[in-house]
Amino acid sequence: MKFDLSILAKHIPFLLEGAWLTLQACTLAVIGSLVLGLAVGAMRTSASPLLNRVAAIYVDIFRNIPFIVQLFFFYFGLPEIGIYIDAFTTGVVALSIAGGAFTSDVIRSGILAIDPGVIEAAQVSGLRKSTIFRKIILPIALRASIRPLGSVFINLILTSSILSTITLNELTGSAKIVASNTFRPFEVYFVLLVAYAALTYAVSILIGMLHRHLNRHQQEGAV
Repeated sequence: MKFDLSILAKHIPFLLEGAWLTLQACTLAVIGSLVLGLAVGAMRTSASPLLNRVAAIYVDIFRNIPFIVQLFFFYFGLPEIGIYIDAFTTGVVALSIAGGAFTSDVIRSGILAIDPGVIEAAQVSGLRKSTIFRKIILPIALRASIRPLGSVFINLILTSSILSTITLNELTGSAKIVASNTFRPFEVYFVLLVAYAALTYAVSILIGMLHRHLNRHQQEGAV
């Protein structure tokens, strides 16, 4: 069979709708996982044994259960106990919770990598613990964690393709429909492959630019 992308021309608007849905879901999931990751990362470096333990349990659970199992539990399992959530919201929530577990590990590592002398100097100056965390610890940890966080977010984008299993017509779901309608899976999935590669490459470039921007003072000092 001859390779011919032109047969997909009339399906481009439908695929773009799927791509837009993917972009929306991933954007919300990245924000959700970052908020969760910050909270859990702070809990895991807390002096409170209870907070530390609760955060560790959350991370252990959601890092060690396949994402598709988590997704099916939220979408197919929760309705059995009277909790109904639409596919899009379920996908965003599931991605956020799963991504938050990995994000928290990155944040925790960034916090633990901070020179203790910096924190001691802030404490000596009389700053409150909440101020020290918000104004000193968190900014330093985030600057050090930009690249690892980028990897987590890229993996989140790739994982979003699994949302097609709960009837959400994001990019992968749309591609499956087009492939079944055109009987040209090679061309459809070739386009899908290129689309995901382009999307993740664009995100990696943005992460690199953000990393250089946030660490520009260190680079200037090294010169």
